[in-house]
Amino acid sequence: MKRRRFIQYAGAGFAATATTVVASSLQPGQAQTSGGVSIQYLGHSCFLFSGQGNRVLVNPFRPLGCTAGYRAPRVNADLVMISSRLLDEGSLEGLPGTPRLLSEPGVYEYRGMQIQGIRGNHDRQGGRRFGLNTMWRWNQGGLNIAHLGGAVTPIQVEQQILIGRPDVLLVPVGGGAKIYTPEEAAQAVRALNPRLIIPTQYRTQAATATACDIQPLDAFLAAMPGVPVQRRGDNLSVRSADLPAESPRIEVLSYRF
Repeated sequence: MKRRRFIQYAGAGFAATATTVVASSLQPGQAQTSGGVSIQYLGHSCFLFSGQGNRVLVNPFRPLGCTAGYRAPRVNADLVMISSRLLDEGSLEGLPGTPRLLSEPGVYEYRGMQIQGIRGNHDRQGGRRFGLNTMWRWNQGGLNIAHLGGAVTPIQVEQQILIGRPDVLLVPVGGGAKIYTPEEAAQAVRALNPRLIIPTQYRTQAATATACDIQPLDAFLAAMPGVPVQRRGDNLSVRSADLPAESPRIEVLSYRF
């Protein structure tokens, strides 16, 4: 029997009106529309994905600590997905319009996109310190995209099955109490075998020195020997035809301070 999931309106807060969405089962690579996706980096683990007529914003935040020097990502979006709700994470303050919100694990369908929210932990104590983390997998513009949010524990078999093989994998790499260390991130990459890797949540000049426990990107790149690295601006356009045929590639997006 099909399950029903709810997509909330985010613009007026978490307690907004809900719309029922009928879920359908997901299969890796099962995309309905091709054409590619434009990915805009908005700092930390926040990205805007535009393609297939949809704008998907993942993990908007409140500038604080590791993100103090970033601008609040107040951009237009149709759908917002958040991985966790902490003081500096999952913030919907100032988002324009009334985008719809996904914040819980489950299976969803939204305007031709199939979406899977996958449960994980946001700490190494079984979620007792920072709670749960939702990893997101969806199809957009002919691509299988996976955003691991604030993942910190190894990819389990069940999670690997639900995620499938991503065309584009966004993985946190900075270490600290809430996300993968560089070595743990490299293990997650090997488990999922993506085609493109976009590292997230590493230390940049946005961090305040006393309130940020994550490290710079270089440690993750050192943990991925032999994988080519392409450095970009804050935007990346990806089509299925552009994906590496065999070995993966790391795409590093740069924030415009």
